[in-house]
Formats: sequence, structure tokens, C-alpha cells
Amino acid sequence: MDVRRRPPKPPLPSAARGRGGPSHRRDDERSSALSSRPLEPPKASDALPLPLYLTNAVFFTLFFSVVYYLLHRWRDKIRDSVPLHVVTLPEIAAIVSLIVSFIYLLGFFGIDFVQSFIARASHDAWEELDDDDVVNRGFGCTDIVAPLPKSVDQDPAISALSSAEDEEIVKSVVDGTIPSYSLESKLRDCRRAAFVRREALQRTTGRSLADLPLEGFDYESILGQCCEMPVGYVQIPVGVAGPLLLDGFEYYVPMATTEGCLVASTNRGCKAIYASGGARSVLLKDGMTRAPVVRFGNVKRASELKFFLEDPVNFDTLALVFNRSSRFARLQNIKCSIAGKNLYMRFSCSTGDAMGMNMVSKGVQNVLDFLQNDFPDMDVIGISGNFCSDKKPAAVNWIEGRGKSVVCEALIKEDLVKQVLKTNVAALVELNMLKNLTGSTVAGALGGFNAHASNIVSAIYIATGQDPAQNVESSHCITMMEAVNEGRDLHVSVTMPSIEVGTVGGGTQLASQSACLNMLGIKGASKEFPGANARLLATIVAGSVLAGELSLLSAIAAGQLVKSHMKYNRSSRDVTKVC
Repeated sequence: MDVRRRPPKPPLPSAARGRGGPSHRRDDERSSALSSRPLEPPKASDALPLPLYLTNAVFFTLFFSVVYYLLHRWRDKIRDSVPLHVVTLPEIAAIVSLIVSFIYLLGFFGIDFVQSFIARASHDAWEELDDDDVVNRGFGCTDIVAPLPKSVDQDPAISALSSAEDEEIVKSVVDGTIPSYSLESKLRDCRRAAFVRREALQRTTGRSLADLPLEGFDYESILGQCCEMPVGYVQIPVGVAGPLLLDGFEYYVPMATTEGCLVASTNRGCKAIYASGGARSVLLKDGMTRAPVVRFGNVKRASELKFFLEDPVNFDTLALVFNRSSRFARLQNIKCSIAGKNLYMRFSCSTGDAMGMNMVSKGVQNVLDFLQNDFPDMDVIGISGNFCSDKKPAAVNWIEGRGKSVVCEALIKEDLVKQVLKTNVAALVELNMLKNLTGSTVAGALGGFNAHASNIVSAIYIATGQDPAQNVESSHCITMMEAVNEGRDLHVSVTMPSIEVGTVGGGTQLASQSACLNMLGIKGASKEFPGANARLLATIVAGSVLAGELSLLSAIAAGQLVKSHMKYNRSSRDVTKVC
């Protein structure tokens, strides 16, 4: 269901773009792998003749019944003056039963007697498992298939490993007998692996992780793709700003942050934009980059490869080789730069609805293998030579762009500047020029000609499962403000050349992040127009930054910044009492 809705009277024309359905399927191979997971190794409770809950019930009933019977018999003997040491065969059987049931209950339901032997045998079985496959295949729960004896289906209530066996495994992790990274493959239970690793970490460091949540998270969803060796998860509150009226559609923007005022400020900017008729966006470019570095024996050979790659005659052949990596990857251009006898090749390609780093890397590897035939003396130093440039401030991204390049604008009426933003047009224009433009130049900023674009970008990235580290280049932004209509109204715009986002892959598949994408109506891949959802997300990011810039600059111009942060971004709790 598409959650976007048009306002009653959209004042601005809608931008032409495809909207894919929000439905998102999980990987079929992953589902089948999970459903065919090998059985767990035998547990201590397997040694009992009956299921655990039935065994406990039998011994409880036997204990109290025998006690009642003996007390009743001894009372009769005292009343009839019969010596207590004179016992009948039923009384002997009752006394034996009392002793047996008492020993069972005293031994914590009798399981600990069995566990001491089962745990040692199970520990020896763990040692026989091969760890090589764990390292090579991402230590997946479903990847390692160990030869375990087949057993009948067990009751789910008793299928978990016992506490004594967990204790043995924790000790083995602490002393290094069992590698921490192999727990998922050996236990075949991702949640239990996290519990054991967490306990081992606490004992090793001597510090408690009690306040780090463990329960309530699907650890299988991150296996081999999002996070290794988990011991819990961090809670970050998610707020919503909006509605943001962008290109004729309304969006409620999820923002995960721990900074007070940020969501409220962005929401105020959205209100001003909405009341003024909404914002408009244009996608200028869409292409992810990867730049390997290769070395030759001399400058001449390096320049020969440069000329070969940049020759339009060879582009179709190189594109054919590159595009074999994916049905969505399409090579757009190759730009080269030489440093001595070293050649840096910057490949740019479209990546559909994925952010596309892995996709473009595979395509680049195909081209390097192809070039090795004609340039056998080419020494590939690295698949990435930082000419890309990923997760680092770089002029090449500011000038050439990386990912999605977007420009977004809005026209704010004079009365709204005064009523909603509590300032005036002239003050905003002057502040933007002296702060965002002149001040950033004095500071030697690279792509930082804005008030706080990274605040909004980071909050949306965390909420929607993007790579937070790519906030570095994705926050490159220049904010422009100009008085129009004879100085009465305000024209504001943001230009962001390198927004790196995707709606499939990485953290976008996790439940919470997937829900936030669904809130925007761009969950998963667009089936009608591949890449449309990721491009739409980029424009929403730019529109949200526009709202955030508008509100923060207004707060500074009106002298409200310190007051608002003291009210909303400062805790009133007594820290001494909390401690």
C-alpha cells in the first residue's frame, strides 16, 4: 500500500518519477536455508525416560503422596501403640520412594546429575567441528552442516541448551578453546550465540553489560551481512517530521537521533514549506563509483591504459564486460588520473535500488580481469584507490558527484517567515551569506556550505538502514537563500551532489529499518521502474535537509537557538540520584 497521498489542492506540479510498491520479499534461498537447519545436539534432558515436565510432575506427586502416606501410617501406629520401627513392606517401599524423590528434588530436579556428563561429551563434539568453513563462509548458522545423529522431534519447551552446557561453552570461549566468532555455526542458534558471547565478554573484561539489551532482536537477520559477533543491540529513538510536501506528495520522514530539538526543528521547516506550497526537487545524476589503482613499470604504459579507457571507441566493449556483474549495473563513464606510473580509474555506474558499492566493485573486477590480457604488466594494487571516494571528504565527490545528485528548492512567503519561522527575509539572507558561504570559506570547508545538513542526513540514514559512515560525503551541501518578489519572499535551495542511498540490501532489510522505509512508501525495490525507490529516497533526504536548514537558520537569526536547546536538549534529571 502506497502511504504517499496528495494534498487536497497540490500547488506544485508533481515530478515525473515511478513509484514502486512497498512490498519487500525476503530472500528465498535464505528462507529455505533457515527452514532446513540441522537439528541441535542432544541435551541433558534427552537422557530422561520422559519429557522434562512429565518427569518433574511424577517426582513431585510421588514425594508429597509418600509423605502423606507415611505421616498417616505413623499416626495410626502411635494411636494403636505399635512400635515405629516395625514396618511393613508397603511402608519400606514408601520410605525408599521418599528418599529417591527427595534426592531428585534436592539435585535441582535431577538434571544436574545428568548434565555434568552430557556437557563434557557435548564439549568434545564441539572440538571436532571444523572452523575453516566458519571463516570462509561468514560463520553462518545454516552454512555449517555437522554430522549430528538424527533424533525425533522434541518439545519446543525443552529444545534449548541447558544452563550447565551453556556454562561449559562460556568457559571454553573465555579460555580460547572455542573461538567467539564460531559460536553461531556451532550452536546453530544465533540468539544463544549472542548470549554466550556476551557472558564470556563480561567475564573476560570484568564489566557488566546488563544495560545493553539482548532480547527482542532477530539475530539471524544480521548473520553474515550486517554485524559480526553481536552481544546485543543499541536503542535509538525514532521521531517523525512532516508532512513534507515534496513534488506534490506528502511524506512523513522518520529520523533516528538522540539530539533534542532536531526532529522538532525539521518539523517546523516542513510546516513552513507545506504552507508555502511545497518544495520541488530535481535528480541531476545517479551513479555509484569505484576507483581501483594499478601500477606499471613506467609512465608511458600507465598513460597508454589511460588513453585506452577514455577512448569512446572502447567504451562499448568495456561496458559489456562491466555489466556482466549484475542485471542492474550499467557502466556510465570512466575517468582516469595519473600519479607518476600509477593510474587511478574512476568507474561510475547505475545500481538500481541498491546503494551499489558491491555491485560496482564486481563490475570493476571484471574489467580489471579483462584488461590483464592486453596489459599483462599491469599490477593491481587495490580495488579501491580512494579516488572513488568513499566515506571520506573529497573534492571529487563535491565536483563530480557520487550516488544521487539532487537539488531541491522552495519559495517561502513573507508572512510565513514571520509567523512560523519568527524572523524576516532580510535577516535570513544575510545570515546565510555570512555563515554558510563566507564563514565556511574562511574555515576552508569542503562541501560544508550549510548549517547542519549532516544532522538530518545521519538521522534518516540510521532510521532507514543506510550506511551511517557515508554521511561524510552524503552531507555535502550548499544552502542558498535569496530575497525575491521585490524582497518580500524567500527563495531557499539546497544542492547535494553525493547522496548515497538504497532501498534494498544492507540494513534496509532489518525489521525496524524496513518499517521506516515502508512509512515513506519506498520499501524494497521498485518493480515497475528499477531504481525509482532509491532515487525518491534521495530527493526526500534533500527535501528534509531543506526543511532543517530553513528552521535552524531562522532560529539563529531570531536568537532562539540557545533558548530552544536549553529547553529541549538538556536533561532535567538529577544525575547523582540516578547513579
